[in-house]
Amino acid sequence: MMSLIELSLSDVVKKQYKFKLRAFFGSFSSLALMQLMGLIFSLGGSGGMGYSGSDGISVSVTYYSAETIIIFTFLWAFITSILITTRASRYDDFSFVSNRLSSNLANMLFLVSVSIIGGVSAIFSGYLLKVITYFTSDVQYGINSGLFGAPKEFFLSISATILYILLFSAFGYLVGMIVQVNKIFIVLLPCLIVGAIIVGGITNEEMVKAVFNFIFKEKMFSLFFIKIIGISCLLFAGAAALSNRMEVRR
Repeated sequence: MMSLIELSLSDVVKKQYKFKLRAFFGSFSSLALMQLMGLIFSLGGSGGMGYSGSDGISVSVTYYSAETIIIFTFLWAFITSILITTRASRYDDFSFVSNRLSSNLANMLFLVSVSIIGGVSAIFSGYLLKVITYFTSDVQYGINSGLFGAPKEFFLSISATILYILLFSAFGYLVGMIVQVNKIFIVLLPCLIVGAIIVGGITNEEMVKAVFNFIFKEKMFSLFFIKIIGISCLLFAGAAALSNRMEVRR
């Protein structure tokens, strides 16, 4: 007997998205752990310089930033994106009346949520780092920096971090799909990536710099937003295309 209730694509995606939030809720505990590790590594400062004068006066400058915390968050997002492509995760989708499109859309929505949560928590962890160093060390913050920056810088830093995490999530999602297509890429893909970086840096260093600057050195936020969203969409589209080549559940 066939059901008279026909679910729309949006309804299916919504149900799968909510399921993935519950199924991968534990990943947010690992996010907190990763950011805590980044916070601990950041307590020693991310750089510094010293100066000694002729009158016995010495000045030491140490830079504190959330860079290490953000890098750990990138790594967490990349790994989480790979985990969501595993066979067990894909088989969970068969609990719903779904198809490849709805599954990919739900995964993308989940990774967007991951990026937002990771980006906001990473920036707030950076401010927590400043508070800790302010009360535990003899730190004097600059006039323009302070414990908390200007509101515009605050929102720009959160937005940029979210976009970067989304980019790493999209890349991880594509890598995960490639590995699921053929397990040989578990070994082959890291070798190809590292080899391409090394060979590209040696033979065509200018091109590598141009690509890096194109993605990471954009000064206008509007263009930066368009670039990151465009690249992420291409990576997600590539992953979705690969998912269509996978076998159905036996």
